Amino acid sequence: MSISNTKRPAVFLDRDGTIIEDRGHLSRPSQVAFFAGTVSALRRLKEHFELFIVTNQSGVAKGLLTMEDVGRVNGHVLSYLSGFGIRIIDTYVCPHDASDGCECIKPKPYFLRKAEKNHGIDLSRSFAVGDHPHDVAFAENAGAQGIYVLSGHGIKHRSELWEDARIAAGIEQAADIICKIAAVPAAGSNDAS
Repeated sequence: MSISNTKRPAVFLDRDGTIIEDRGHLSRPSQVAFFAGTVSALRRLKEHFELFIVTNQSGVAKGLLTMEDVGRVNGHVLSYLSGFGIRIIDTYVCPHDASDGCECIKPKPYFLRKAEKNHGIDLSRSFAVGDHPHDVAFAENAGAQGIYVLSGHGIKHRSELWEDARIAAGIEQAADIICKIAAVPAAGSNDAS
């Protein structure tokens, strides 16, 4: 495997409420329900971006689930997406509560910087997508661009967004916005089967 000096753009995806339904603190793969547009959106994005999942899982700090539970759920998500040819480069989990003062909880850009260093990501051409204002701030804190989705908790927290935030109905519209900003070909122009 050769190492390229060219940094790649990426899309950093929140998990719950963005690519899967937010059903509380998930501890079992059987609780996972993907949004209808997730696969088509990620298949489109994977052609032009490296894909990552970044998820705050405060339920671990609260004793509601374990890191093993989170790992099983994430493993199921990755396996399911892989079945559609979607490769997630890395999955980053913050197991802390907001009051813990950790360095890895969103909106702190710790995981974006880690991806930049470990995977050669160009954050200036990258995006983060999520259903909380901290997902948008997470992107902006590292020089990336945030896309806010109204799925999950998105509608509930919309009033907390700043005026010029980019808003999408869900993951499919977020992919449309990202592709438009990045000037990538329209969906269907080079469909892989």
